[in-house]
Amino acid sequence: MLESELVALIRNIQSIKSESNKIEVKAAGKGCPKVRDTLSSFSNQSGGGVIIFGIDENENYIVCGVYDAADLMKKVEAQCLEMTPVIRPLFSVAEIDNKTVVSAEIKEIENTEKPCFYSGVGRLKGSYIRCGDADRLMTEYEVYSFEAFKKKIQDELRTSERAVMKDMQTNTFELYINLLRTKKPNLAELPTEDLCRLQSFTEGGKPTLAGLILFSVYPQAFFPQLCITAVSVPGTEISSTGSVGERFIDNKRIDGNLVQMLNDALHFVRNNMKTATIIDPDTGKRADRTDYPVIAIRELILNALIHRDYSIHTDSAPITIRMFTDRFEIENPGGLYGRMTIDRLGKFAADTRNPAIANAMEILGETENRYSGIPTIVSAMEEYGLPEPVFESDRGIFKVTLYNRSFSSSVSDPVSEEILSFCRTPKSRAELEELFKGRLTIAYVMERYVKPMIESKQLALTIPDKPKSKNQRYYTV
Repeated sequence: MLESELVALIRNIQSIKSESNKIEVKAAGKGCPKVRDTLSSFSNQSGGGVIIFGIDENENYIVCGVYDAADLMKKVEAQCLEMTPVIRPLFSVAEIDNKTVVSAEIKEIENTEKPCFYSGVGRLKGSYIRCGDADRLMTEYEVYSFEAFKKKIQDELRTSERAVMKDMQTNTFELYINLLRTKKPNLAELPTEDLCRLQSFTEGGKPTLAGLILFSVYPQAFFPQLCITAVSVPGTEISSTGSVGERFIDNKRIDGNLVQMLNDALHFVRNNMKTATIIDPDTGKRADRTDYPVIAIRELILNALIHRDYSIHTDSAPITIRMFTDRFEIENPGGLYGRMTIDRLGKFAADTRNPAIANAMEILGETENRYSGIPTIVSAMEEYGLPEPVFESDRGIFKVTLYNRSFSSSVSDPVSEEILSFCRTPKSRAELEELFKGRLTIAYVMERYVKPMIESKQLALTIPDKPKSKNQRYYTV
């Protein structure tokens, strides 16, 4: 970065008196500090990060300067060479308050190379991820999620010792075999046993997870938590309660095979969505309009079922659906897989985590398997005049949020605009309280405006993983 940019960044840090998920400061007045954990975490996170040497966090973020800029860069470079893969930092030097500061920009590495770790202790003990302003050791699952792609591990092919072929031979299975023989004439003459093996539904004569989750009447007998939990909440937070103290308007565990779960989950959502009657001013015809486009909801549920992580690390984690008065959320275990990133969603063909399941659902006619799901969701929301879907992939979770009209109307009023204008530079809760003093209580402002704007990514936190930090600031994205 340019010297002027580094100086501006330091002044902003001093203003908000906080590091962030992309900025780490080190005093470095008496020598080069150990930064391997931060090198790892910045390399593994989206967008990388910047380490700034010569700022003392423990002394109110004063500029203390570095002991020797040239030697510091040499020793940081040496630590970068101890990482796997090797890191190539981009250094910048600036003078501020008559003292020398040094920054090291650390780029995010390719997903195919993650996790980046300190070679001296190995992958499990040397892989870190950034959480707020701190570096946290990756869990075994977080490390595994990267390894699974690199080694092409197909967790859908693992078997259950208790399952037998009879558990898979249902009406849905017979339908699939007939469709397969019709659509793929080259397989038509093969015995069913061979078809099951070639389609990855059996391994060594035992049903695989893919075979059971696709065809068993009750696959949860073998994998109890591979289901969907769905709730409808009478408010905008999971802690909201209704007029008589009820926590949930509706609460259901949805199980069965993939097709059954898809249909039952879609039924749950439709039952808990509001439906308005719209009169066309030109034709006078009546039409029902749900909170969200049904086609978008179906694609989201289908994507979650097909692309969730089916490894042993997520056996206890169901897909979750949460319906609030202003939004719909669906969350599944397993972040984005392989080379896919949030900004590439719907624009490029994705690596497939569970190809056997995806191919089978295509044969059954439930999905096109042509990477059209995300574009369909985005287009449907646009046609409904609703905000764009919010996609999040973090720490082994993929989450999608759809906002309805009650949300979009709540953030377009003068108070919201005032907050967005005020927070163009990061502001604290106390500063927000002062802004609305005599007009609105801070509790009301936070609940009614700030929280929804954070969820819709209009506002962001300077310390996202510590929302209650005394140093927390809110800024306009």
